[in-house]
Amino acid sequence: MADESSAAAAAAAPTAKPQAEEVDYTLNNPDVLTKYKDAAVIAHKVLEAVSKLAVDGATILSLCQAGDKMLDEETAKVHKGKKISKGIAFPTTVSPNDILTPYTPLSTDAGEAGITVSNGDVLKIQLGAQIDGFPAIVSDTIVVGEESNESNDLILATHYCNEALLRLMIPADIHPSNTPEKPYKVPSSYEITEKLKKIAAAYGCTLVESTTSFVFARNEIEGKKRLVILPGEGIPKSEGTPEVGEAWGVELSLSKGGGKVKEVPGKRATLHRKTDTKFSLKRDSSRATLNEVIKKFGTFPFGLRQLDDERTAKAGILECVRSNLFRQFEVLGDKDGAATSRLFTTIAITKNGITKLAAPPAPDFEKITSDKKIEDESILELLALPLRAESKASKKKKKKTAKKEDAE
Repeated sequence: MADESSAAAAAAAPTAKPQAEEVDYTLNNPDVLTKYKDAAVIAHKVLEAVSKLAVDGATILSLCQAGDKMLDEETAKVHKGKKISKGIAFPTTVSPNDILTPYTPLSTDAGEAGITVSNGDVLKIQLGAQIDGFPAIVSDTIVVGEESNESNDLILATHYCNEALLRLMIPADIHPSNTPEKPYKVPSSYEITEKLKKIAAAYGCTLVESTTSFVFARNEIEGKKRLVILPGEGIPKSEGTPEVGEAWGVELSLSKGGGKVKEVPGKRATLHRKTDTKFSLKRDSSRATLNEVIKKFGTFPFGLRQLDDERTAKAGILECVRSNLFRQFEVLGDKDGAATSRLFTTIAITKNGITKLAAPPAPDFEKITSDKKIEDESILELLALPLRAESKASKKKKKKTAKKEDAE
């Protein structure tokens, strides 16, 4: 009887549910890296298209709208049939000349909607795509029409500073110069800043204060780790260092002025991002805006023009910002009114080194020339450092080519 009672009790007891397998969302999961790369392909394609559209007379609004339309269309084409989020990780923004931060005007603001670009303008174009929450964001600085000596210096300085910064971010354990006899020491943010200052100065440029790079994660473009170049007053300092297995969004900005920033008068903040703050909203327009943002963008940045009704969004956003539900990106510019540049590179750090996932194209060195150059030997050695260790397949291919050339 006792055995029968025990059996009956066991049969009546609820069956324990099998635990869901925990998904690895780091770069150790090949599927994660694939999604980053797929998003990067889209970001590159759209950046190239928007850059070509940036001609004399084009409106900034039309460039932003074209970029976002392409981002939506291209992300819809990949990973079909899978229940994953896809879309814009960073809306298309175009910041002209002294405007430094990402800028995207509204169609309902007649004055800003009609702003056009002209030959000689220095434009910072930034955008990004995401697949399953894994973002690839990229920014490039281009000149509309013919370049000038001043813009050439700015573009070259920014390119070389960016290349140096990436090399200064290589973790110690995979750094090419790291040996048991002489372990490599990762430079501090101060040491990184000083190196970059030298490069910028060689071309008559300055670093922009408080330019910040963040570690990336799924649905997160501003992780806990950050690298701050030339931190300004009241700005959080660098925290943590890059490690193998991480993705980072690396930002770099230079100026032909003093590198100090200020709010641009008359420019509405139209770029926002949802925070983790919880708050009960009172207005219907505010609740509608919050719900639409959560559904469409999650925690990724968005422009007010991307919402269904700009006018409702402009009203609803106010309470959301006051309640700290949304953080708004102020429109900042160079304090001296000088031309500025910005590059943004999404990188993956693996045991083989740093891979540029989404990166601005290198300048056309035949067209963009300067009478200035870098002469510091330590900087030149840094720039010559490979970002990645050469793979066995690549070494094998080089040997074959060398043998073939010797035979010929």
